[in-house]
Amino acid sequence: MSVDYLLHESPVGYAVFKVSIQPDTIGSRLAEVQKAVQDLDKFGKTVELVGLAPFQGTQDALAEINDVSEGIMSDFLKATLETNLPKAGKKKTITLGVSERNLAGSIKAAFPNLACETSDTSEVVSDLLRGLRQHSGNLIKQLQPGDIDRSILGLGHAYSRGKVKFSVQKQDNHIIQAIATLDQVDKDLNTFCMRLRELYGWHFPELAKILNSNEQYAKVVLKIGDKSKLSDDDLHDLAAVVDDDESVAQAIVRSARTSMGRDLSEADMEIVMNFATRTASLAAYRKQLSSYLSSRMNQVAPNLAALIGDMVGARLISKAGSLTNLSKYPASTVQILGAEKALFRALKTKGNTPKYGLIYHSSFIGRTGQKSKGRISRFLANKCSIASRIDNFSETPTSKFGEALKRQVDERIEFYASGAPPSKNAAVMQAAMNSVMTDIGIEDPTAGASEDVEMADGVTAAATEQAVRKEKKDKKDKKDKKSKKSKDSEEDASEKKSKKDKKRKQADEEVSDKKKKKSKA
Repeated sequence: MSVDYLLHESPVGYAVFKVSIQPDTIGSRLAEVQKAVQDLDKFGKTVELVGLAPFQGTQDALAEINDVSEGIMSDFLKATLETNLPKAGKKKTITLGVSERNLAGSIKAAFPNLACETSDTSEVVSDLLRGLRQHSGNLIKQLQPGDIDRSILGLGHAYSRGKVKFSVQKQDNHIIQAIATLDQVDKDLNTFCMRLRELYGWHFPELAKILNSNEQYAKVVLKIGDKSKLSDDDLHDLAAVVDDDESVAQAIVRSARTSMGRDLSEADMEIVMNFATRTASLAAYRKQLSSYLSSRMNQVAPNLAALIGDMVGARLISKAGSLTNLSKYPASTVQILGAEKALFRALKTKGNTPKYGLIYHSSFIGRTGQKSKGRISRFLANKCSIASRIDNFSETPTSKFGEALKRQVDERIEFYASGAPPSKNAAVMQAAMNSVMTDIGIEDPTAGASEDVEMADGVTAAATEQAVRKEKKDKKDKKDKKSKKSKDSEEDASEKKSKKDKKRKQADEEVSDKKKKKSKA
């Protein structure tokens, strides 16, 4: 397919070129053709500058390039194309070569009779645009030497600065990476502790029955070392390792005296101690990472964290891809988020769809009876959707709404269990809003009769509000009367119609009876 015009998005403005000589589409990959693109004399005969629409400044250029990268056709670009391209008709179409595929779709939507080709769809367009990027400084006569390079440098710095700044502000990315790392650390820590119990179990097998915590087990192994050296003098140090539990420390000392484990050589004990050190450090890192995740959730999504917890909230954000995506999901999607395999399997086999996904790991579902788990999961998904939207779009981070939503879920669980009526949603959210306003130092304008402030024309705000309410009420009454009147008129018309139909039916019956009598006679 031939290309008539080319759009070049240079850092100094939009340039429209006309393709004077159509390149060979069959031999476009030949070495001679590729060299011809790199030769300014030969390439200059192929294209011809139609018009240049320069940008007004760096800020204007940055805004236009951002639109181009997002596939948005700005008004400036639209005006440039309308000015420099001939009007295409139904019989004759014009083909425009564009570098950005998404931008080509926007141009096609604005100009239906204009065909667009990109570097992905046409090798000829790719070669021509490559030649324009290489020789644009010489083909555009209005430019001075070095203008293109200076513009590229300044615009590139501004564009990259905006992208990096945007990535820094996107703090939910740290939550996604933290929860993924935490899951991997949990798996590794579980494997390490299992291996440590196997290794040290040959020397002190009774210790595994006394301690259930993996972190405590690794610390105690580091503290004991060789069990034969353990004595009553070490009780205080052992108790400090096991959370000041002296009974556990005494049980460890007693078991060490009567242990059935065999002795380990110095080389084996050194390996076990090194492995215990790695396991203990990994457990400490896991605790540090969990604390970091909790602090990040309190900064980025405090309401979601207060409602459903740090871990489950972080998993929801990670599964959605970002907090913005999670806030856009409806409650029905949040409810089954994480159970996609079960959902598609149920749809394929026409079975029952899952009731919950990741929210099943919250404490609310576990505290609910079996009959009410589905209803609580729907209610909880609804509140999670509200909390994520508040976190995403609010300027001041606060957990007041999340705490209020959590109380609502608790009340709903109590309602299903005992029948106690829950609080009204409007009252709960209004109380949370008042608490937030108090924290940030904004008073409620409708509280304490402060709405009776006299305005400039001597009318109070309360009187104005009453007048507005009265006007709305009058309009509503008029609308109700009008609808009632139209309804009555429709009923009268239908009644009259039914009477006419009845009379017509009776007349038809009388005529048919007379005909029957005549035929008999």
